[in-house]
Amino acid sequence: SNFPGAGSLCLALALLFPVAVGLEFSYHPSEELGTFLKEVHRQHPSITSLHSVGRSVAGRDLWILVLGRFPTQHTIGIPEFKYIANMHGDETVGRELLLHLIDFLVTNDKSDPVVTRLIDSTRIHIMPSMNPDGFEATTVHDCYYSEGRFNKNGKDLNRNFPDVFNSNNVTIQPETQAVINWIKNETFVLSANLHGGALVASYTFDNGNPATGSLRGYSRSPDDDVFMHLAKTYSSNHASMYKGNECGNKPVFPYGITNGYAWYQLQGGMQDYNYIWGQCFEITLELSCCKYPPASQLQAFWNDNKAALIEYIKQVHLGIKGQVLDRHGQPIPNVIVEAKGREHICPYRTNQHGEYYLLLLPGSYVLNATAPGSGSILKTLIVPNGPENFSALKYDFVFPEVSTIARDASCPTKPLYQDFESISAAVKPTLHFLALMTVLYTVFK
Repeated sequence: SNFPGAGSLCLALALLFPVAVGLEFSYHPSEELGTFLKEVHRQHPSITSLHSVGRSVAGRDLWILVLGRFPTQHTIGIPEFKYIANMHGDETVGRELLLHLIDFLVTNDKSDPVVTRLIDSTRIHIMPSMNPDGFEATTVHDCYYSEGRFNKNGKDLNRNFPDVFNSNNVTIQPETQAVINWIKNETFVLSANLHGGALVASYTFDNGNPATGSLRGYSRSPDDDVFMHLAKTYSSNHASMYKGNECGNKPVFPYGITNGYAWYQLQGGMQDYNYIWGQCFEITLELSCCKYPPASQLQAFWNDNKAALIEYIKQVHLGIKGQVLDRHGQPIPNVIVEAKGREHICPYRTNQHGEYYLLLLPGSYVLNATAPGSGSILKTLIVPNGPENFSALKYDFVFPEVSTIARDASCPTKPLYQDFESISAAVKPTLHFLALMTVLYTVFK
């Protein structure tokens, strides 16, 4: 510049407005990613909290940035939400999208009404990379496949979780264990994990057996309607995912969504684990036809996904939430609270604060709260559209008498649906016999 003193003026402005530089659209190696998260927390200490939930095989931190009005701990009535990206190290778009989402949320709090209400009403956990070693090991940027998919021990982290249909005889990896512990320590309600290699929102179940409809090529959970809504929420708010055929070499996905099993069966996946053992609805978001696209495309990916990433977080406010209390107003943990007709194979129970969260579409439901040794309370509730108001319907159950509290009521991490299948198999011959008798009776009559 020919303007005298321009250099010092620019420097002064840069010092005054360090945030204006922002986060550029490029790939951030692990060290830069950590530095960015620390800087965000330093600049926004009241709405963020930063911690590592563990270390990768090579000792890299698995960073989580938490956003909310009370970021450091759970608050009664505020649901917990999470995004996880880059569990396959060579699927890189999600990792950068989550950094830009963090940047967007902290810079728009108190100015954008939607962002402000999200931060008021939700505790949002973001893990930009579950597999930092795989990311660092991906030297060739390939659209289809590289060794960086796996962790440093050569294991696929999305085949590494306990499975509800088959015994998954794998050695649980440090990254997987860190996520399992994290899920145990929080009351997550809704989640998505971000992948690449296709453009579709895929939902539970990823594995299946005849009890969930696998013989018909679709493995249906008791909350199939909610999962379809969640997947459609993302795909319909995305620039093009809803079209369902954007990656020429893949099958056509109506509305840009698919049941995981209907697409391809996998064992030991993270989304089924969340749903069964974490009481958390998780979907898998495939966000780019190319697994590791050029950095020059990242801005376009952000523009395509921004609205969907925000709208999806809002869905944590679907359904009903509340506490189960005794007559003195003390919370009762480990009480089963389920909606009739959609009981989970591992029953959903209240947390240590006596809280429950059930994701349900608008409609009428009968809730059943069952405290050990104290019977059940049934309550019919009309559920409005919670995301509109950034709050699920609130309803507290009060048990007049509580005899015993189940201490550790968690389900064993074994293939629970195997027993379920054998029960239904045992019932079938009886039903066949009854049907035969009915036919014979009708014939002879």
